[in-house]
Parts: sequence; structure tokens; C-alpha cells
Amino acid sequence: MKQITVYDIAKEAKVSVATVSRVLNDTAPVRASTREKIEAIMQKYQFQPNANARSLLKKETGIIGIILPDITNPFFPEVFSGAEQEGRESGHTFFLCNTTGLHDKESEFLTIMQEKRVDGILFMGGRINLKDCHPALIQEVVEHSQKIPMVLVNGNLKDSGITRVVTDEYAGTVLGVKHLIEIGHTKIGFIGGESHMSTTAVKLRAFKKTLKDAGLAVREDWILPDSFSVESGRTQMEVLLNRKDRPTAVCCVNDFTAIGAIKAAVEQGVRVPEDISIVGFDDIPLAHHVIPELTTVSQQANQLGRTAVKVLRELMNKEKIKKIYSLEPELIVRQSTRLIIE
Repeated sequence: MKQITVYDIAKEAKVSVATVSRVLNDTAPVRASTREKIEAIMQKYQFQPNANARSLLKKETGIIGIILPDITNPFFPEVFSGAEQEGRESGHTFFLCNTTGLHDKESEFLTIMQEKRVDGILFMGGRINLKDCHPALIQEVVEHSQKIPMVLVNGNLKDSGITRVVTDEYAGTVLGVKHLIEIGHTKIGFIGGESHMSTTAVKLRAFKKTLKDAGLAVREDWILPDSFSVESGRTQMEVLLNRKDRPTAVCCVNDFTAIGAIKAAVEQGVRVPEDISIVGFDDIPLAHHVIPELTTVSQQANQLGRTAVKVLRELMNKEKIKKIYSLEPELIVRQSTRLIIE
């Protein structure tokens, strides 16, 4: 049996393809008798427009592209979950691209997205989190953003003018450090994060400023950047614990490093939080399943994803939008920190 198309529907109904499109998408008024005739023909053939037909009719594919750096890091699936929930409400599906942090893969996926004519792009991680991104890498993204609506999520490209949706990581770090100070800690270290990444730089700046504002010493030998992994947290915590003079509390760049830090402490017989308090960052689902449950700073990952899609949708609809939308972080106090009892 021949596959029925919108052109066949229009021909049999003796109307234009544009009129069929208006009925399909309810984008403009159509005379009741004409609508009934078109709907009757569609029902007769059990017509369902495919994606290509919708693309031709609406000049849209209904697809949003998402670029992220590490699908194994639970933070990014949490953001994606929020984006998917919001997108589902507007009928969008998603083309998910995992770059493993490689800029070549980012470039490849940007090109593929243009070829697939996605309606918009959410860009997370990779080059948008570099402290000093090469101008050529910035320009490449700018050129794509001029053709396809784009939103940067928790990142920035200097002077690009691309719309951003972020959680205030500086404010989040301040929350974590102030919590430790308020429960009596004066000797506080910092673990994890790659030095060339902006998220590490922002958190370290907030960490040092908060300590200084409280009149506390910033001990550079207690600041141990490395990476964002569990193994990094474990390794760097071992370094701290093996020092003669060690902190009584540690802020970690993310929850993965905090979990690694807890593991190292347990292995060395150091009790958390009785002997040392630990604060993470992100509030990934695993944070309340580890023992002890992790005190951390929530980036509102689900809401971050939802907001990013809302803003992208406004951008796709050519509505007036701001250049940056900022979400407030939230301190989640659990079991890995406790009041110092003299």
C-alpha cells in the first residue's frame, strides 16, 4: 500500500499543503468544513505525519541537541533528566552527544547537529569550562550559534555573547565553607579539580576569600587540585591524612572527589565526621547513599536542565531573553559534617 503524504491529503481535499499543515499543527484558523474534510481523509488513511513531513511543514525537526562531557558523571544525567522533562512538555526529543571532554568530538557533534537540522543546542562541559579557551574553539561555537539557537549550561565562552544558564558555583562554595566555619572548623583544606578548568578556579577563589573574610589562614599545602574523579579524591585525601599537621575539615570540588576522600579516610581508620568533616558539591544521587551520607551543595541539576530548555525554547521562538540566567545553590547538610565539640 502506498505511503500517504501531506501532498496526497491536500490533493484529495482540494486544498493547499499549507492548509493541511495548519490543521495538523493547529497554527492558524481553518474553516470548520475544510478542517472536517481534511481530518476525515487523514482518518480514512490512518495518516500519521513522520518527522521529515513535520520538518517540511513547520521548518522544525522537533529535536534538541545536547553536548555533554561525561555521561558517567551522575551530575550530567541529572541535568539531562530535567531537560528531557521540560522538552517532553513541548514535544521535543533529544540527540545526546557524549564527548568525553574531547574538543575534536565537540566539533564533530556540532557539525552533525547542523546536518541533522536540530532546532537548538544545549552545550555542557568541555571547552566552555576552560579558564583560557583558544579563540579558534570559541569562534567555532559562535559560528554554529549564529545558525542554530544555542544555550551554554554552567559554562562560558569569553566575549561570545551566547546565552548562558548557570548555577552560581561561587555562592555554592561559600555556603559549604561557611557551614564548616559555623560548626567550629578553623583548619580547612580543599581537594580536587583540574587547575585549567574555570569551575576549579571559581571554587578555589570562593574558598580562599571566605576563609580570609573569616580571619582564617589559607594553607596552600592543604589545597590539592588534581581531577574530578573518585580516585583523585582518594589519592589527595591520603596525602592530607599523611601530613603531620592536617586539617579538621575538607571541601571537595565535587561529590565524586568527596566520596573518594571518605573512602581514603575509612581505609586509614580516620572517622568521618568525628575526626574530619567532608563537604562535597553537586548533590548527585549517590550523595545520600554513601556512608556517612554526604553533606554537599546542590546545583539544582534537574532545575538547571529544565531552565536551560525553557530559555532555549524562547530563543528558538525568537523571544527577547537575557544573556545569563543564574540559579541559586542550596546547602544540603547530612552526616559527613558535625559540630566540633571541645
